[in-house]
Amino acid sequence: MILIGQYDSPFVRRVAIALSTYGFAFEHRPWSVFGDAEEIAPFNPLRRVPTLVLDDGAVITDSLAIVELLDDLVGADRASLARPGENRRDLLRISAFAAGAAEKGVSLLYERVLRAEQLPLWVERCRAQVGETLDLLDAERAKRTTPWLFDAALSHADVVLATATRFVREAFAAEFDWGRWPALAAHSDRCEALPLFAQISQPLIPPGKSR
Repeated sequence: MILIGQYDSPFVRRVAIALSTYGFAFEHRPWSVFGDAEEIAPFNPLRRVPTLVLDDGAVITDSLAIVELLDDLVGADRASLARPGENRRDLLRISAFAAGAAEKGVSLLYERVLRAEQLPLWVERCRAQVGETLDLLDAERAKRTTPWLFDAALSHADVVLATATRFVREAFAAEFDWGRWPALAAHSDRCEALPLFAQISQPLIPPGKSR
């Protein structure tokens, strides 16, 4: 398999952590959607990451679709990051909100970095969407008494909650008051201390910048 995308993306990290957790061998191509768009295009005409090229040449994009596929490939007995039943519903719900907050963070970052003149209405809308979604996620994490969201083991929701939080914290360190979300900060710090998270990691590179 080939995983395309840089590890400063919370979505690429999410996929890489799942691949590694499940023991899949993969080649990592740390291509940027800005600097390497034309390298990505033959695999994914959307020029988006993560892009996963399977061993048979099939290409899958969108991090949720990819991790769902990985769960299917390893089978229910080995899909340790998945959760069945009602927990699956909550896993998908929390994951979607975490990914959505990260996506809005990306939009806000693009607006700040790529536009000579920002659109105040769009900036404030994105800030509200990110902040209020983090409010929801912080409350969700704070009310759970298990070591991780569902039990004593990591789930896909734990992973994307951590990678999204890290991205927003790095991208907007001075933009938000992180004392507002102590449960999210603690969750992120705990995940980032794990060897796999430390291995699959990269400081944020602003859009349009190279390594």
